[in-house]
Amino acid sequence: MAIKRSRTKGVLIGLLGWAIAIWIFFPLFWMFITGFKSEVDAISTPPHLIFKPTLESYNEVFERANYWHFTINTVVISVVATGVALLLAIPAAYSMAFAPTARTRATLLWMLSTRMLPPVGVLVPIYLIARNTHLLDTLTGLAIVDMLTNLPIVVWMLYTFFREVPMPILEAGRMDGANRWQEITVVLLPLALPGIASTALLSLILCWNEAFWSLNLTSSNAAPLAAFIASFSSPEGLFFGKLSAASTLAVAPILIFGWISQKQLVRGLTFGAVK
Repeated sequence: MAIKRSRTKGVLIGLLGWAIAIWIFFPLFWMFITGFKSEVDAISTPPHLIFKPTLESYNEVFERANYWHFTINTVVISVVATGVALLLAIPAAYSMAFAPTARTRATLLWMLSTRMLPPVGVLVPIYLIARNTHLLDTLTGLAIVDMLTNLPIVVWMLYTFFREVPMPILEAGRMDGANRWQEITVVLLPLALPGIASTALLSLILCWNEAFWSLNLTSSNAAPLAAFIASFSSPEGLFFGKLSAASTLAVAPILIFGWISQKQLVRGLTFGAVK
C-alpha cells in the first residue's frame, strides 16, 4: 500500500513538473513557430498550429538588418562587462568573506538594494554622464553600464561561494608561506571555480538580455540584439512573423549556450550545498 502511494505521488509530481515546464517553454515554442508563418497566418484568430511553413520572415529580417553586427556587439559587451565585473568582485568578495567588519552585512544589503532600483530613475544622470564623456553609442559605454548594473549580484554570489570554502584550508596555505595573492589565485579560486563559473554564466545571461540601457544609450554603432528586436516594431504596427523571427535569432545563441553549460551552472549553484 505504501509502495503504491509512493508511486502515485511520484507520478503526480512528474505530471506537475511537465505541466510547469510546458507552461514556461510554450511562449518560446510559439515564438519559434510564428517565425515560420506568413504575416497572415501569424495574426490569424484563432491561432492555429497547422500552417504552411515559410522562410519569408527570416529572409526579410536578414535583408533589413545586419544580424551579425548586432550579435558581435552583444558578445563583446557581455564578455567585457562580465570579465571586468569578476575582476572587481573577486577581491571585494574575498575581503568581505574572510575579513568581515561590523558593516559588511550592511554593505552587502546596500549593494543588493541598488540592483532593485528602477533603471528609469537614474536614466537622466547616466545619459548625461555618457554624453559628456563621449560614451554614447559605444561598446565601452554600454559595457561599463552593464558591468555596474550586475556588479552587486556578482559580489553577492561570489561572497556566498567564498563563505563555503573552509577557512582551515586557507590557513594551511598561509602556514606554507603563501602570500595574499597566492592564497587567492592558487588556493581560493580553484576551490571556488564552480561558483565563479556559474556567476560568470549568470552575469553573461543578464548582460545578453539587458534591453533598457541598450535602447537608451545606443543607436546604431554599439546597438546589441535588444535593439535588433526593437527595430522590427514600426509605427505601422507589429509584424508578428518578422518580430518572432528576429526574437528567435536574438535568443538562440544564449539558449544554446545555456543548454550546453547547464551542468556547470547547476554544479555552481549547488556548490557547498552538500558538505
